[in-house]
Amino acid sequence: MFDRRLVTHFDWTYLLLILLIAGIGIANLFSATSSWTTAVPPVYLKQFYWLGLGLLIIAVICLFDYRHLEYFSFPLYGGNLLLLVLVLAVGRTSMGATRWISLAGLNVQPSEIMKIVIIVTLARYFSDKAHLRGFSLRELIVPGLLLGIPALLIMKQPDLGTALLVLCIGGTMALYAGVQRSAFFVLCLTGLAAAVGGWFLLHDYQRQRILTFLNPERDPLGAGYHIIQSKIAVGSGGFSGLGFMKGTQSQLSFLPERHTDFAFSVFAEEWGLTGCLLLLALYCLIVLWGLNIALRSNDRFGMYLALGVSAMLFWHIVVNLGMVIGLLPVVGVPLPLFSYGGTSMVTTMIGVGLLMNVSMRRFMF
Repeated sequence: MFDRRLVTHFDWTYLLLILLIAGIGIANLFSATSSWTTAVPPVYLKQFYWLGLGLLIIAVICLFDYRHLEYFSFPLYGGNLLLLVLVLAVGRTSMGATRWISLAGLNVQPSEIMKIVIIVTLARYFSDKAHLRGFSLRELIVPGLLLGIPALLIMKQPDLGTALLVLCIGGTMALYAGVQRSAFFVLCLTGLAAAVGGWFLLHDYQRQRILTFLNPERDPLGAGYHIIQSKIAVGSGGFSGLGFMKGTQSQLSFLPERHTDFAFSVFAEEWGLTGCLLLLALYCLIVLWGLNIALRSNDRFGMYLALGVSAMLFWHIVVNLGMVIGLLPVVGVPLPLFSYGGTSMVTTMIGVGLLMNVSMRRFMF
């Protein structure tokens, strides 16, 4: 029998915040690609279709109790891990990276799916094993393997940005679950050593991105071109911006990838500091709202689930914004609900659906 309290507790305010950011993103894509004549249908219209699919996904997710995911977490993890292996074996290569696999006629990117799957899996693990004294180094071996194996497989594609995001999401959930002080220091030292040693495992283009991040002017017309043009676009917006569809860097096509990785640069040029602060406030609100959902959850699994999705949104926002203003290397991480991309939109909407699912069932025991 349908429980009417589910409708009563549906979080319409959070959904409106999501739609507001997505609407601003579509308008921004309209401006960023207004000079294009080859895209049929236009990029902004395709993004609108993806948003519609995302809303349908939210509706479907909200129909079932999120707690059923707890029993399917490890099978989902194993299945997605198998897909990551298959990507390396028989995946489709595009622009030097092998990230896609064809399933039933659909192109699937398992690394994106892993962001959601790792949240569900770690939520199951930490909710089962949680204790007040925090996790010791030995007790972190299992979640470390659950996190490290897919991260290594994703790095082999190569997709450094997604691998780092998976690690950041899992690390945030582990810190929230509680880590003993001695284990924390050992992990920090191990991470530092891995970062130094990992330099020799990076591909040449990934090393170039890091060197360019440290000194973009070393190759202003090559590897440093993206970040230099992005910083020019952000800076030229000033306090109030140049106006809608009046940004020189985007409209004159100086800014590359202005509909995906550098969509925020277009927005900053056209709307200036005022518009950026408003957009950042909206992003902060959806992350804090997600954390509030985690705090109000009536079970540990739902709490970790909401926390993981909030961490996913937070790290996407931080990495993309840090990337476009030169504070972080360019690693190809999209801005949620803002950058063009069907896979990114679907992944984000699955996360939003899980958050709303936890929120609307907080009264059920």
